Amino acid sequence: MSVNRGGDVAFRIPSEPALEPECTSLSCELSAAATEPGVVTAVAIAGLLALVAFAYVRDAETVCRRERRRVTDEHDAFEEFADRIAALDPCPAEATQPSAAAASRLVGARPGGGGAVGDVRLRRVLDTYRDTVMSLPHYTEEYDESVGESLAAELGPDTAVSLASNGTLSPGLQSALVDRSRRAAAARRSLADAIDVELDALDDAGATAERIDRRRVRLNQHLDGIPHGRRADAAIDVWERLDDLESECDAAAADRQSTLRNPPMSPEQVAGGVETGFYEYLYVPMDGPDHPVLASIATLVDRIREDRDRVARRIADGV
Repeated sequence: MSVNRGGDVAFRIPSEPALEPECTSLSCELSAAATEPGVVTAVAIAGLLALVAFAYVRDAETVCRRERRRVTDEHDAFEEFADRIAALDPCPAEATQPSAAAASRLVGARPGGGGAVGDVRLRRVLDTYRDTVMSLPHYTEEYDESVGESLAAELGPDTAVSLASNGTLSPGLQSALVDRSRRAAAARRSLADAIDVELDALDDAGATAERIDRRRVRLNQHLDGIPHGRRADAAIDVWERLDDLESECDAAAADRQSTLRNPPMSPEQVAGGVETGFYEYLYVPMDGPDHPVLASIATLVDRIREDRDRVARRIADGV
């Protein structure tokens, strides 16, 4: 994934999903373990469900860190591309222009397509783009584009058209390429900063959920440690404290929903004019829920309610 159009706050999403994707995240592995014969006992399920709840957030952190690494790599690649283009000698304005047909073939070539035709300055621009932006480890994985398609997506359609029509590197086109590349790099820096904000939010949300769950476990252990016949008052107190924990979960969910309504970056649209949002950009392609923090809180609330129902039955039974 990447931002596009050299400075616009917009995201590119890979158009071709992997065939029959395999769920390899921690939450998927734990969910599978919960269905294994011999593992499914009341205690085991309780523990695994709690782990699954926290795994949602840990999976989200993994996704964010990976995406931040890719975005940072793209930032560095566009900065290097801009530096190298700025160092080239452009074609004099009065020079005779090369064949536009040859230039169009060169701009439209795909990586590894060969073809040493066209103006030497144009070849240097395209080779530099291949050596920087298109050489990133994740480029082939996510996109199957020619140089021209990638230039159009990243720096604007007019850039690819200008390269193909001019057939060389004019001073004006050189200036535009450098400027667009700097803006593309700056957009990625902004996106990396936004992902950092989300990573901090995930860390806080995960710590809150784990803190609530530790208190839930201690309450259950406290009640189980009281001898039969002396649990009535303690059970009522534990029931009320469990109710307080659910209220804390509700507050944490409300905080997260407020964050979702105010993302650290507000994109306009992805390539093709399809609107998307910051959190959809991060989490829709991942294994697991689209809203990992809310899913984690919901799972924890389910555990608290199950505990509270169990305590309520003890109260009713007088044990």
